[in-house]
Amino acid sequence: MHPSMPSIAPRRRLPARRLLAATLLAALFMPDGQTAARQPDAPPDTAPPAAAAAATEAAPAPRADRHPELKRLSRTEEVWVDPRNKEVVIGARVVLDRGGIEVFACLAGTKEHEAVVATHSSARLVHAALLAIGLDPGSPVSFDPEYVAAKGPAVRVRVRWKDANGVQREARAQDWIRHTKTGKPLETDWVFAGSAFWQDPNDGTEYYQADGGDLICVSNFPTATLDLPIESSQSNESLLFDVFEGRVPPRDTEVELVLSAAPADQPADKPARP
Repeated sequence: MHPSMPSIAPRRRLPARRLLAATLLAALFMPDGQTAARQPDAPPDTAPPAAAAAATEAAPAPRADRHPELKRLSRTEEVWVDPRNKEVVIGARVVLDRGGIEVFACLAGTKEHEAVVATHSSARLVHAALLAIGLDPGSPVSFDPEYVAAKGPAVRVRVRWKDANGVQREARAQDWIRHTKTGKPLETDWVFAGSAFWQDPNDGTEYYQADGGDLICVSNFPTATLDLPIESSQSNESLLFDVFEGRVPPRDTEVELVLSAAPADQPADKPARP
């Protein structure tokens, strides 16, 4: 959850597709490559000098572009779109190589204590990139009055990295996640649930809820961008998944996540094809 949000806050579904589409269009067509999420609330020439200086100091530094052949959506965040292959590439690093988890991928600075990888990108921008490859979000999980699973197009998640010998490796994200009851890898594809926006009643600012850390979840969260379409508890005593030790490279290993639509003949609750 964004630090400015209260622990209990009113939530409502805002026109997420419209807002995320605006983010995407800004990323694709702005000359400086910045995203709408990075734009100041007022034009630079109208901002007080002190505020402008503070904003400059707080702005993240541009990151090197490892994929000039792809369309990068931000100079400061690592998200690329491959229009030809309809894939989204996200820069990340390993933050856990053992222990129980609630999310597979979170944003850096959020839920590293319960995630396998942390991304160098906001969830909002990943959502926009998924729109760019033709995926439409469904709906997040709900629990009231009863459990209703997250819905949306099935998404395949792969991980790429270089091992200690510099050899390029690739694996299904599911193979890094162990079911605590069966001891086997996760056998379910994620679905593009799409999270939601939360509006601060004090100033009207809108926050994309998955930016609080719930980018790719293995426990069910209504705030998840990608969630599992099966019931999976958030309770520490009932966590269904942990890190598959021995399969995940050491902490701080730089990796890339590759997101794409799962095959049309591949149900979301069945093992993805290798």
